Amino acid sequence: MTIKQRLKRTLGAGSLLLTLCGCGATHLASSGESAEAQGYEKPAVRSSALAPERYTPADWPAPLNAWVRLPETPNETRRPAALIVHGGGWRGRSPSDMEGIARKLAGQGYVTVNIEYRFAPRYRFPAQLFDLQQAMRWIHDNAERFRIDTDRIVGVGYSSGAHLVSLLALASQTGPLAKPYGGEHTRLAAAAVGGLPSDLLKFDDGPLVVNLLGGTRDEVPDAYVQASPIRHITPEAPPFFIFHGNRDRLVPVDHARDFYQALKAQGTPTELYLQHGRGHIAAFLLRGGAIDAAIAFLNREVDNGR
Repeated sequence: MTIKQRLKRTLGAGSLLLTLCGCGATHLASSGESAEAQGYEKPAVRSSALAPERYTPADWPAPLNAWVRLPETPNETRRPAALIVHGGGWRGRSPSDMEGIARKLAGQGYVTVNIEYRFAPRYRFPAQLFDLQQAMRWIHDNAERFRIDTDRIVGVGYSSGAHLVSLLALASQTGPLAKPYGGEHTRLAAAAVGGLPSDLLKFDDGPLVVNLLGGTRDEVPDAYVQASPIRHITPEAPPFFIFHGNRDRLVPVDHARDFYQALKAQGTPTELYLQHGRGHIAAFLLRGGAIDAAIAFLNREVDNGR
């Protein structure tokens, strides 16, 4: 008797399905019905990867590359694009972590731009956000070449990448973090973020955040406020899809719940997808259902913006 057969005999078919699929999810939508339920996933298309290209200016403190993937959509004059940002505690990992997500998004017709950014502690915040702002400038500068509709650029990130994408969406058009590299070109049509540290003031003075901001909450309190996406929510916020493991101990799930409630309270279209029984890493590695729901959400928002 196989392990699967033994589980089925012990648990029953319904319980077996939950066990094999990671215990399911809770999916909330501010509009009452999710984009996935509304059927916004499209038939998949093929895509091709380009060689990495430098997206930062020649005088930038570090040369940073973007990996672009182009969908095969010859009948579309202009396509949506997705800026994709990896996690790693602001101090490591690489765009290769997000390649699977880039392939799925390109399969849905997005030009994907999967980027590197500078790491802490050598580079302190807001250096990483400035990198994303430069990436958005590069996307706009190459919009004709890649056939990108610059009004339909979305941001996608996980963990520290989700943090940076959220700040790009909320704080890069106006205000202190918009200077000197932000502005209108950083505007996103929507964002999909997972494992989001939405309020850095909630963390103890651990090394990841201290290395990013250059001090503890008592030493640099203003930096903690400026670096917290939830502190930048305004009525101009773009639509957000948020996914999170409900057993995340690195970034507790209240970061996601509070962020969702704050966006919902002011009428911003938003969805929250809570992955049952998953911690921070498992929520990323076992992300299939969350990413499918996120892409449906992004599809709806970029289609509505046409």
